[in-house]
Amino acid sequence: MVALPRRYCFHVLLLVLFCVGLFSNYTIAQSTPEYKIKSIFFDGGSYYIDHEQRDEVLEFFDGELLENYEIHIHSHTDNIGSVQFNERLSLMRSSATIYFLIQNGIPEEKIFIKDHGLFNPEFDNDTWEGRQKNRRVDVVLWPLPA
Repeated sequence: MVALPRRYCFHVLLLVLFCVGLFSNYTIAQSTPEYKIKSIFFDGGSYYIDHEQRDEVLEFFDGELLENYEIHIHSHTDNIGSVQFNERLSLMRSSATIYFLIQNGIPEEKIFIKDHGLFNPEFDNDTWEGRQKNRRVDVVLWPLPA
């Protein structure tokens, strides 16, 4: 290692401080965008999407460059009713969501479906609040690889 003369140390220190200050707000751009989620909530046993949530979903898509994403539909139910009933309800919720998206100009070939039914709940199905949160469809904008 080469020792710098004392008179240069001050200049090197200034240069380092300048570079740190110059690049402190610099961030490296990510190669792929992050995923985004919009949940649509349903009443018990229902697959009807109310007008307020329809508007929120359209707002969610507004301004997004869809060529950068796949659209994943994850449908969930609470644990009230039989497995067969909840599988059917999950399918009906995802179908209603997909129909709504296609009617509003979202390309069908970009949409992928996963019906979870009552399995893999994110919230506690032993509480009313948890069951209410599990009655949903998650619309996920999943980034395509760069």
